[in-house]
Amino acid sequence: MKIEIWFDVACPYCYIGLKHLENSIKLHSGEQPNVVLRSFELDPEIAVDNNDTQYITLTRQYKLSPLRAKQTIDTIAAAGHSVGLIIDFDKVIRTNTFDAHRLIHFAVDEGKQVEMNNRIFRAYFEEGKHIGSKKQLITLASEIGIDAKPLLESDNYSAEVRADEHRAQRIGIGKIPFFLFNEKYSITGAQPVAVFAELMKRISD
Repeated sequence: MKIEIWFDVACPYCYIGLKHLENSIKLHSGEQPNVVLRSFELDPEIAVDNNDTQYITLTRQYKLSPLRAKQTIDTIAAAGHSVGLIIDFDKVIRTNTFDAHRLIHFAVDEGKQVEMNNRIFRAYFEEGKHIGSKKQLITLASEIGIDAKPLLESDNYSAEVRADEHRAQRIGIGKIPFFLFNEKYSITGAQPVAVFAELMKRISD
């Protein structure tokens, strides 16, 4: 079974959805699936350095009132907490995620894609680190034994990121996380563990 996941490291629903999938895979009694991470930038035009907070973004981009934005953020944080994730929007530094996606692609060759992805998610949502900064990404990569300096001083893996995004456009992916099973069945959003488990069982039977 192959599971492709279009996601962004700045997307809290992706963080939660990936955790739900991880938990469903642990419950799966059949052959373990091949999980492939695919890049998708929620806000490709955002600058690496900007002063927007998550609250400002929700009120402006999604036209929410300050109260509704606060309620939305609290609901997301609670959903993360329910699966052991810390999502602290007061710490989040909004930034461009293109280089982070390049690094996650590079980590495939190091056999550490999942580790790198999880480290970036945690740095962004829990620790308030600036994951648009090349210097910060190099530090995060070094923590799991990857030398990312040569990568981030080049434009390597840019084509791989763009290829994922172009394929997302061809498929018609508009919302993430988007999970594609065996290029045939799809699930969108941070669905409960049971939803993933049921589909995996159906495919395996």
